[in-house]
Amino acid sequence: MKEDLKYTLMVAGMVIAWSVYYAVSKVLVDLTGSPLAAGFLLRSAALVFLTVQLLLDGNFSRLFHQGKAVIILLIIGVFGFLLDLFANLGYAGGSLSTGTALLKTDVLMVNLATVILYHKKLYISDWIGTLIMLLGVLLVLGVDFGGMEFHPTDLFFLLSAACVSANAFIIKTAQERYREDADMISYYNNFVVLLLFAVSAVSAGDLHFSALPTGPAFWALVVLGGLAQTGIYFFYYRNLRHFEVWLVKLYLLLMPVMSCFIGVFFLNEELTVKKLLGILVVLAGAAVILQRGRINHAGRPVRNT
Repeated sequence: MKEDLKYTLMVAGMVIAWSVYYAVSKVLVDLTGSPLAAGFLLRSAALVFLTVQLLLDGNFSRLFHQGKAVIILLIIGVFGFLLDLFANLGYAGGSLSTGTALLKTDVLMVNLATVILYHKKLYISDWIGTLIMLLGVLLVLGVDFGGMEFHPTDLFFLLSAACVSANAFIIKTAQERYREDADMISYYNNFVVLLLFAVSAVSAGDLHFSALPTGPAFWALVVLGGLAQTGIYFFYYRNLRHFEVWLVKLYLLLMPVMSCFIGVFFLNEELTVKKLLGILVVLAGAAVILQRGRINHAGRPVRNT
């Protein structure tokens, strides 16, 4: 019972941290006028928190003794950067509605990989629940199905979704095959992504500290975003170790619901009937997944053994 409560809180922490991060990231991109500069600032703040965490745990020296595992840790960081890069390239040449919908295909990609590559069993109810949750998420995000247009650059959205999906499995491989813990993976991932954001921002001419807002509210947002990014690493990687990848991805579909309420209470966004309907649809899909054992008269093989 205590174990169930622990991981319920871990999932909740993951959803909240990711929702706060995206909300802060959106505001910082608007304030800086550059996704690259905002990404650099957020990852820099996260690096401070991650460094303090390792120092307090007495594990900082382990960063320099990873052996062959350092290769997979660097790969995780590269994929972490590519998923952001491809999404931004897609948005630069495509529509918001199309991009939002295509980026969510990572859930379906993970399901397919779970069945085809990892030979895990997913019930029909799992697929139905996934599709219901996905539909609800698109409603919450306000995707305009009628106004969707497809462009060649929309392929970048699919590449981003593929990178997200692949990275989840690579992280799980690092945990299971190389026995890497969440903190080592987090630090390397964040450092590599920070370095690539810095190079990209400098190359694009976006990293001018003199042009950044200087008020305390701005830097408070940077700190909050860095703390949220650290929370993502802490909860997401530990959930990946405990649960199957496909289930963690489904839990993350609850994130737009949380983001919706954050937008309403802190960003003056409107809670429309369409969004409320989407929330109900998401919760209905989640209920189907959570009742998979009863529906299929089987156990709930959702955790790693």
